[in-house]
Amino acid sequence: MFEFSAKSRDLQRRLAAFMEAHIYPNERAHAEALARAENRFASVPLVEALKAKAKEEGLWNLFVPEEFGHYTEHGGLSFLDYAPLAEMMGRVLWSPEVFNCNAPDTGNMEVLMRFGTEAQKERWLKPLLAGEIRSSYAMTEPQVASSDATNIELEIRREGDEWVLNGRKWFITGALYERTRLFIVMGKSDPDNPDRHRQQTQVLVPKDTPGVHLVRPLTTLGYDDAPIGHAEVVFEEVRVPYENVLLGPGRGFEIAQSRLAPGRMHHCMRLIGCAQRALELACDRVTRRFTFGRPLAKHQSVREEIARSFAEVEMGRLLVLATCAKIDREGVEASLDMIAACKSTIPLLVQGIVDRCMQMHGAAGLTADFPLAEFFNYARWCRQADGPDQVHQMALGKRIIERYAGRGSVGGAR
Repeated sequence: MFEFSAKSRDLQRRLAAFMEAHIYPNERAHAEALARAENRFASVPLVEALKAKAKEEGLWNLFVPEEFGHYTEHGGLSFLDYAPLAEMMGRVLWSPEVFNCNAPDTGNMEVLMRFGTEAQKERWLKPLLAGEIRSSYAMTEPQVASSDATNIELEIRREGDEWVLNGRKWFITGALYERTRLFIVMGKSDPDNPDRHRQQTQVLVPKDTPGVHLVRPLTTLGYDDAPIGHAEVVFEEVRVPYENVLLGPGRGFEIAQSRLAPGRMHHCMRLIGCAQRALELACDRVTRRFTFGRPLAKHQSVREEIARSFAEVEMGRLLVLATCAKIDREGVEASLDMIAACKSTIPLLVQGIVDRCMQMHGAAGLTADFPLAEFFNYARWCRQADGPDQVHQMALGKRIIERYAGRGSVGGAR
């Protein structure tokens, strides 16, 4: 039904081999390195070594879309071609950084490719593409419902040739990571503008700028997601040059919409990888554990849960691939209905699949001995990240009603 290009098929083969040779065998070593680390938000030497191998093998910046293919050796990939690669990386949650394909950097790099000036690209995009530095995207705020981006309150005011920022952000992924050097910050620069979608501006803020205060790490269901993590950050009279503006004053909402749509799909792609691996682990587990004199795999209820999970993984994957194909064919704007369907369906679907697979593992499924609890946490916070389920469902429902309302002639009431 979906045909991947020869380039994608080749990368799939090589990425799968790399995962088998270098990622899965190092899962325990990665966990132990984090457990021993004096600073959990320091870079992990193992990951840095694997990055060098990935570069050598041409498995680098796989996320870069075709329109920006000149930034990569592989020439860029369509959404459909990237989907199976992201799914593979999603099977081990720390692995995307090995290939320079981790959030939020992928989205930030695309923002710079699309909207950055040549000077901004030279200073920030080049080292990000090289994996030399990392970045954060600072949008969500604790004091307002940030699911409505027009609520954002962080003040961005112009004083001469500078922007001055004051406000508080939280759940800023990567802010504490020692390799992060750049924040893309969204705030309100024109609060009195009658167009609520022209009140926001985005500016580039170096992490070491005076007035940037890292308040604390934040957890999701007890996970700190180190070394990248999430943080609360305060901006207090933070001053950056006027030329650090992205696209222009009042264009922040426009940038956010452009950035978040691909990011939502990347999360969904990776979540399919989580679900597929959880299913595989469960199938292996139920053949090795015995209750009431026979393997778990012989119990009818277990077989039913495995069958249901298999069907849901396949349905989820097809929804993701169908959405990717539509984006490639018609563009992001024309695909917002499918993107919303993915974003409001896949995390919840995967959460349920992983929950079942955890149950089949017994108490072990709750521990760090298996990746299932971490998968569950990832799926659960993805239901909030980049917009909560309800917002996407509200927008999608409106679109679908408008699309089909008034078509009683196709079989409505008489």
